[in-house]
Amino acid sequence: MPIRRRELPALAAAAAALLIPGVAQAVPPLAPAAVPPTPPVSPLPREFLWGVSCSGFQAEGHAPDSNWTRYIASGAAVDELRDSVDFHTRYAADIDLAAELGARVFRMSVEWARVQPQPQGWDEAALGFYDNLVARIIEAGMRPMITLDHWVYPGWAWDRGGWRNQGMVEDWLVNARKVVNRYAARDPLWVTFNEPAAYIGTELRIGGISGGEAPAMLDRIAQAHSAIYDTIHRCQPTAMVTSNIGYVAGAEVQVNQELVDRIGPKIDFVGVDYYFAQRSPDDPATQGGADGPPIWELPVQPQGIYYALRHYSRLFPDRPLFVVENGMATENGKPRPDGYTRSDHLRDTLYWIQCAVADGMKIIGYNYWSLTDNYEWGSYTPRFGLYTVDVLNDPTLARNPTDAVAAYTRLIADGGVSADYRPVRPALDCAVLDSADICAETEPQP
Repeated sequence: MPIRRRELPALAAAAAALLIPGVAQAVPPLAPAAVPPTPPVSPLPREFLWGVSCSGFQAEGHAPDSNWTRYIASGAAVDELRDSVDFHTRYAADIDLAAELGARVFRMSVEWARVQPQPQGWDEAALGFYDNLVARIIEAGMRPMITLDHWVYPGWAWDRGGWRNQGMVEDWLVNARKVVNRYAARDPLWVTFNEPAAYIGTELRIGGISGGEAPAMLDRIAQAHSAIYDTIHRCQPTAMVTSNIGYVAGAEVQVNQELVDRIGPKIDFVGVDYYFAQRSPDDPATQGGADGPPIWELPVQPQGIYYALRHYSRLFPDRPLFVVENGMATENGKPRPDGYTRSDHLRDTLYWIQCAVADGMKIIGYNYWSLTDNYEWGSYTPRFGLYTVDVLNDPTLARNPTDAVAAYTRLIADGGVSADYRPVRPALDCAVLDSADICAETEPQP
């Protein structure tokens, strides 16, 4: 059932809770027991698109005026942005790190605030930076995946009301058309909006919209997506376009279905982001009685990606799926108290993706979030990077490999885990991982 419009603000906040510490979320009743079979798995096909992800604002540094620099300047963020991991200067070396993994896709974003700092003017030097970035990705043997909106827009658009303003749709499209016209000939994959429900949640968090304005923001995102989809296909007829969905285990249908219904006719592949299992109903935060735990303490169970992919395979049997983001947070790069390592998590996740493929799901790619640590929307404490970077304490911003670098390199070379691999975290009842409606679904037919 689509979301009732009056419920959208709370549900958007629930979606944001999976990426933003301290936002409470609701968890539905647990589902009946269901554990998928765990047969030996086969290697992923040679054409599988292995990749890495990053985003402009979170990694580039040297940030121009935007909704997010305004929020940080207000003093509400935990950490100042500084120059993040300085991807703006170090992008060539970082792209080389991705290529050394064997990656075939490099996901990036073109920051609207950087390329259009004034309503009537474009920054040619900023556009030149993205020209060089896209060219370097291609020269390194990878395909760009370009995100048009990763939650950041110019300060002048904020002054006009941001997503409160109906004119935001056309303002957004002016920039998006510029980017599409400039890069369509390079044959990128396209992401229009990063995790729209969580985008709405972040705008609620930073004061870009009020709760009552969340439905209008969803409407405007859907309008902008549909319009730029048509533009992309005029410029690049064989384009592959999506808006990646931030999967909310335990409340996926309630949070994301309305947007999926709106944009579903105009996506060429289904972009799915997966991080966490549902929270236990015994957690006081799910009762509205306490703030949620920090992001690195949210439940990590890679098996849940199987159910997320199965759900969208059933909704879109005619279209392929791509895991646009997946990863695991640690606290300042410290070992997790449960001993679960980044390489364990990566291998376990690929095992369940390979199980999904064995069950007939058409999955064409996987991006790790993220290549390096970066600014996680107000804080440097959550670390997701294959390469860790201590922004607050290391002025050299050294890229230090985690254990997952060697693991991902091996996985890419081998096409995933071996046939005799068994997950470090054994299979659980679906009831622990997701809601009853998701658990009751059956595998799509090959």
